[in-house]
Amino acid sequence: MSDLSFRILLVEDEEKLASILKTYLENEGWNVQVFHSAEEALDYLHSGAHLWIIDIMLPGMSGYDLIKKIKEIHSEQPVIFISARDRDLDKIFGLEMGSDDYLTKPFLPKELVIRAKKLLHRVYGQGLKSHFIELSDYRIDVNRRRVFSKDHEEILLTMKEFDVLLYLLENVNLAKTREEILRTVWGEDYVGSNRAVDDVIRRIRKKMPRLPLETLYGAGYRIVT
Repeated sequence: MSDLSFRILLVEDEEKLASILKTYLENEGWNVQVFHSAEEALDYLHSGAHLWIIDIMLPGMSGYDLIKKIKEIHSEQPVIFISARDRDLDKIFGLEMGSDDYLTKPFLPKELVIRAKKLLHRVYGQGLKSHFIELSDYRIDVNRRRVFSKDHEEILLTMKEFDVLLYLLENVNLAKTREEILRTVWGEDYVGSNRAVDDVIRRIRKKMPRLPLETLYGAGYRIVT
């Protein structure tokens, strides 16, 4: 897996700006998801972000509040703050909260891309470092999003299959309902049936038959250790 698979979460309430920035970031081959409030983004804290780009001044919960939540769970995930406020105190406070960079509006979208690229390179080097989870007869490379059997053969999962697998692994031993899985993996705007979760679970089980993935009727799914 190359840097083309970096997952970027952008939290920006100005919809036009968010759309422009998303386009520029996706032109780098990155997987970009946009949220217009910190509250929306809270459901995606476990979605395997490689970089957060957060506007400080958001409706409701602020960017400062959001970064606090992120760092409590994933202290290693880098964050770039963007803000219309060009005050040294804001920049210092942002850095103290754990941000890695600070960009003042207005800025050229290309400048954000350059800063994001440099930060990703600094954090991950030439590509994503491997972080493995070993469970049952499987070895899961979280950052490179690859799964191997005990015989070192790669098991090919789709993006949705891996996202569901990772979500359940990050909540190991906890039952997650179809609705929780849909909200996190498919997003708040998904309008299809929640049976899509069942279909993905079925495919994961077929590809990884020795995975300790349980169905709790009326409660959802969980991976147990």
